[in-house]
Amino acid sequence: MGEWWKEAVVYQIYPRSFYDSNGDGFGDLQGIIQKLDYIKYLGADVIWLCPVFDSPQDDNGYDIRDYRKMYEKFGTNEDMCQLIDEVHQRGMKIIMDLVVNHTSDEHPWFMESRKAKENPYREYFFWKDPKPDGREPNNWGSIFSGSAWEFDERTGQYYLHYFSKKQPDLNWENEAVRREVYDLMRYWMDKGVDGWRMDVIGSISKHIDFPDYETNEHRSYIVGPYHSNGPRLHEFIQEMNREVLSKYDCMTVGEANGSDVEEAKRYTDASRNELNMIFTFEHMDIDTEQGSPNGKWQFKPFDLIALKKVLTRWQTALMDVGWNSLYFENHDQPRVISRWGNDASLRKQCAKAFATVLHGLKGTPYIYQGEEIGMVNSDFPLDMYEDLEIKNAYQELVIENQTMTEEDFLKAVGQKGRDHARTPMQWDDSQHAGFTAGEP
Repeated sequence: MGEWWKEAVVYQIYPRSFYDSNGDGFGDLQGIIQKLDYIKYLGADVIWLCPVFDSPQDDNGYDIRDYRKMYEKFGTNEDMCQLIDEVHQRGMKIIMDLVVNHTSDEHPWFMESRKAKENPYREYFFWKDPKPDGREPNNWGSIFSGSAWEFDERTGQYYLHYFSKKQPDLNWENEAVRREVYDLMRYWMDKGVDGWRMDVIGSISKHIDFPDYETNEHRSYIVGPYHSNGPRLHEFIQEMNREVLSKYDCMTVGEANGSDVEEAKRYTDASRNELNMIFTFEHMDIDTEQGSPNGKWQFKPFDLIALKKVLTRWQTALMDVGWNSLYFENHDQPRVISRWGNDASLRKQCAKAFATVLHGLKGTPYIYQGEEIGMVNSDFPLDMYEDLEIKNAYQELVIENQTMTEEDFLKAVGQKGRDHARTPMQWDDSQHAGFTAGEP
C-alpha cells in the first residue's frame, strides 16, 4: 500500500455550514460538489467530511442513527456517491468520519438493547445495576458534564455514555459489535471512500471493572485516565487493521484523546499495523489550567514558548517512528487567530504566521474550512450558543456548582467554544456571506 497521505494536505468540511445549494439554510452534499473546484484550487489533496449519516442531531451528527444512510438535510446516498466520484475525478481523495465509540439512542441496536435484559442486543452496550443506594455504578463523568451513566426505568439499570445521554457507548468487548463496525467500514470503502478520521477512537476499550476514581475533590463526577487508552485498545485497532484497513489503499487518523507521545508511537508505528496518524490534544490544551474542576473552560493566557516546546517534542518523538498530524483548527476548536492571535488589527499577519508554522512542520496538515481565509470567532450572547457542550457546562459550572461566574464562563466560551468553528463559511460579502440564499 502507498503512503500518499504523507504528501497530502487535508481540507476538513463541516457540511452543515459549508455551502447550501438549495436555499434551506443548511449546508448539503450538493453544495460541497459545487465547491470542489475551489478546494482543488487551494491545493488540497484529501477532503475530510464530518458526519453526514442519518442522525437526530443531538450532537450535530456525532449521534448516528443509521450508518448506511445520509441525513435527509444533507441529501441522499446517491448524492454521496456522486460526491465520491466527483472528488476522484479531480484527482483528490475523500475520507469520512467513523463514529463508533457510541451510537445514537435512536439507533436500532440501542432501541432493541433497552427493551429487556435478555434482549440479544443488550450486550451491544454497557448496562450496569445501580449501587445499593440507587446511585450510578461509579463516579465517571460525561465529557459533556454530569454523570456518564443514565438510568433507564424500563429495566432498572444504567447505561454508559461518555458524551450526551443520547450517545450510548458501544461495547467493543462484544465481538458482534466489532463485526458490525467492520461491515459498515467495508460498505463505504467499497463505494470508494479512501479512509477514515476515527472519532474518539482512544475510548473504545473500557476498563470493564468500572473502578471509581479516587479523589479528594468535592466533584460528584470525574473525567480522567479511565476514559481512554483502555486495556484492549490496541488489540481492537490491530484487529480492525487486519480485517479491514489492510485490504484497502487508505489513510487513517485517530482522535486519540488522552494520548502522549509514547501512546502515539503505539498507534502509528508502521510495524504495529494500526493507524497512520493520530490527533493529539496536548498543544491545544496549553491555554487550559490543568486540574481545574472547570475543565477546558478554566483558561490561562496563551504561552508561545509552551506551544513551541509541545510541537518540538512531538516532532522529535515521531521523527523515526510514526507520523504527525498537524492542525490548529477543526470543528471542535475555535478560530486560532482569535484564540491565540490578534483578530482585530493583525488578522492577516496572524493567519499567515500560523499557516507558516503548520505547513513547515513534518506531518500531514489539516486545514479547516475558513481557516484559509482567516475566519475569526464570533461575538455571541450566551443564549445564542447552540453547542450541547456549552449548554451543559453552563448549567453545571455556573448554575449548579457555582465554580465559575457567568462573566468568566462567557469570556471562556468566547475564546474556546466550539460554535465559533461552526458558523457559515464566508464565500463573499453578500448577505449571509454567500453561504445560503435562505436563512442560515
